[in-house]
Amino acid sequence: MTSDSHTSIPIKAVSYETSTWAPRYPEAYSRAEVVRQTGEFHAAIPAPVADWSPEFSAQVASDVEDASRELTEFDRHARIVLGSSNPALGPMSAILLRTESTSSSQIERLTTSAKQLALAELGEGGRSNAHVVVGNVRAMEAALRLADDLSEESILQMHHALMIHQPNVGPGEAGVYRKEVVWLGDGDAGPRTADFVPPHPDRVPRSMADLMGFLGRQDLPVLAQVAVGHAQFETIHPFVDGNGRTGRALVQSVLKNKGMVSGMAAPISAGLLTNIDRYFAALGSFRKGDAGPIIREFSRASRMAAVSGRRLVDQLSDVLEDSRAKLTGVRSDAAAWRVLPALVAQPVMTAKHLTRTLGLGEMAALRTLNLLTERRVLREVTGQRRNRIFEHGDILRVLDDYARGITRATSRVAGETGP
Repeated sequence: MTSDSHTSIPIKAVSYETSTWAPRYPEAYSRAEVVRQTGEFHAAIPAPVADWSPEFSAQVASDVEDASRELTEFDRHARIVLGSSNPALGPMSAILLRTESTSSSQIERLTTSAKQLALAELGEGGRSNAHVVVGNVRAMEAALRLADDLSEESILQMHHALMIHQPNVGPGEAGVYRKEVVWLGDGDAGPRTADFVPPHPDRVPRSMADLMGFLGRQDLPVLAQVAVGHAQFETIHPFVDGNGRTGRALVQSVLKNKGMVSGMAAPISAGLLTNIDRYFAALGSFRKGDAGPIIREFSRASRMAAVSGRRLVDQLSDVLEDSRAKLTGVRSDAAAWRVLPALVAQPVMTAKHLTRTLGLGEMAALRTLNLLTERRVLREVTGQRRNRIFEHGDILRVLDDYARGITRATSRVAGETGP
């Protein structure tokens, strides 16, 4: 008997249609590449999913239910630890969102440190990757903000929020369905040697409408619906670029829309990141007619998200309590108490940022930052008299340790499954 970990969950497979291709700018490629990329290729025709009627084994159903419960418990734990009236609740939500954005970007080989990302949020720093990841943060923010309106328009807005921060974005690409053929894998001059060619652009609107019909259903286990919806979105590949990151932002939007999380981003991309090859293989299996692997992959990633997210919330909460203790004796109405929880979301600070976000005057902002530095909550890192930058080293350490833990898990998985 086949073990449940390999049980198929049938779904209609992608079919293909034949088209022809000739490189648009043949002078830019070698003669051999032009010959190789001239001729017929096969583009996907996504199967409709709106009316899919899945059959889950008892074990798969239990696995999805357990993973869903753990995600919900993580969200509840975060709110209990902080308290609904705790001023750190909003910043903690922001840092979880930023953490999820970083992991999602890393799947696309875009890496950055917590400090570089925080600097990029301030408009400081020179790391281009960090500024690109900020775009993913904006897409995730849009995903949660627009979750009540789960529609094609909200997806277009997520993509627009992502792409306007990317370099070299072509005119009319941000927040607009593609008007051209795209492909995944090998083939600089054309799609004939690609691993997968998404549908022709004229098929995108109908496929996206079908996907929204599927995501609007209320009769499916949410996590299975999220997994299949994500896989279908990646198969449609509706944009020229940014499909993976937009598709993972969509995951957060659906989770919130269905009430599985209250508004905090669950770090599911961190779970997917620990075995990228298996995640991509699961997408491939989905296109061949088996939804089992992608559903199991999302269940596994959700359990990891719950465990790692809970640990991250607890560690950041402990750091915040330690910083509060360092402010013992400071007047209760001092601005430092308002700044402290904001450091969770923005562990690198400038006076200009405080004036913009908390409404402090310039001198009040400088006095507050100096006080936090004297109390060893912050550390000034520029050594300059003007335009000084301050950082909360312990928060940055916790965030980077979290990222390193995911990297170590990824390395262990690679070692176990590699040749």
